[in-house]
Amino acid sequence: MKIVIVGAGKVGTTLAQHLSAESNDISVIDWNEKKLLDLQKRIDIRVVCGMGSHPDILIKAGIEDADMMVAVTQSDELNIVACQVAHSLFRTETKIARVRSASYTSKKYRSRLFHDDNFPVDFFISPEKVVTDYICRLIARPGALQVVDYAHGLAQLVAVKVAQGGPLLGKELKILGEHMPKADARVAAIFRKDRSIIPEGNTLIEEDDEVFFIAAKKNIRKVMEELGRLDNPYRRIIIAGGGNIGFQVAKSLEEDLSVKIIEYSEERCEFISERLNNTIVLHGSAADQEILLQENIDKTDVFLALTNDDEVNIMSSLLAKRLGVRSVMTLINNPVYANLIQGGEIDIAISPQQATTSTLLAHVRKGDTVSANSLRRGAAEAMEIVIHGDYRSSKVVGRTISEIKSPKGVTVAALVRDGEVIIAHHDTVIKSDDHAIIFVVDKEKTREVERLFSVGLNFF
Repeated sequence: MKIVIVGAGKVGTTLAQHLSAESNDISVIDWNEKKLLDLQKRIDIRVVCGMGSHPDILIKAGIEDADMMVAVTQSDELNIVACQVAHSLFRTETKIARVRSASYTSKKYRSRLFHDDNFPVDFFISPEKVVTDYICRLIARPGALQVVDYAHGLAQLVAVKVAQGGPLLGKELKILGEHMPKADARVAAIFRKDRSIIPEGNTLIEEDDEVFFIAAKKNIRKVMEELGRLDNPYRRIIIAGGGNIGFQVAKSLEEDLSVKIIEYSEERCEFISERLNNTIVLHGSAADQEILLQENIDKTDVFLALTNDDEVNIMSSLLAKRLGVRSVMTLINNPVYANLIQGGEIDIAISPQQATTSTLLAHVRKGDTVSANSLRRGAAEAMEIVIHGDYRSSKVVGRTISEIKSPKGVTVAALVRDGEVIIAHHDTVIKSDDHAIIFVVDKEKTREVERLFSVGLNFF
């Protein structure tokens, strides 16, 4: 695909790196020439210096024959105008804008504002909302490293690290079904010391294995218990940082959990305290040992480091962990840091850029792709694809899982049919209109997956 990205900030840079690695034709527009030159040194892309909403700048970037434009600058208004110009002058097919203000996207105004006659934005990206939803899913699944919803929440893909003493530790994977005859699940992949293992029935489960499994949402707890990772529910949360993400997370959790926010800015403390009902707002530094001890960090279930400073997040997280907090989740913007720290004293490193990339992938993927989620910091991917066609026009419809010639490292993990989650086994038959949830260990295989599940011309 030919894609024009407006904005070379953290989100735009991550998108450019990810999409160019998949052989897409990428152009990036930004007013900061230094940023563009640094980016061009690292990846093979076209860069254009200028205002991303100006028609002449967009033409230089190749908008006239672009398939998609993604506007992700810090300005909502610039992003919206860029989409407007791309639509009105160049009829760009897909326009995606980063819009942070809830006022624009609220149910009250959204349908009246964003359509072809007003502001023609096809899809919205809100990194803050994406990260907030991601954190809330992790809070709801104590012990999980990653949680992804599919088919409107009917099915979930969950990553856990196998704990010492789990019922399946040292046993073959096929025993999982024997332990849970009424709770079907499928292990999609196992990562052991950063090496991927394609799961077979005789695969032995070892301590510290990172296991990705999929099951109906109602069966997730049972599977986690078998893997020794069913922790007690989280009840007490301390959030470091009262910015947009910290505020939204507190707002989402405060009705059901005990939530405290530590915020350094006195002005921001006043702002969020006036808008939160059941959250205790504390003025000070989250890296202050005295404050953490006063707030009983050793009796706290989760410490969420959500400031906009990676170093502050890392240091406060390490301090909280050593003072006895049960679990630590840390927001990390620098991907190098994220790869270094996860799995040590910091339990979960959260990358806003990686989460945002996942929201875009579905629009880049070919075929009827409902969602595509980047996993393990971009190494793997899980896709939800709607199956179309018949036995003649499709390579998968009317065939069992064992008959499908899937690329190595690609697993059809589950199907969702008429509101029911069907865990995929070797004799499961795929039907038209099924939602297939597919795990791809190596993201370079996604193009092969797209071709495999595409419909032939004789279908039309």
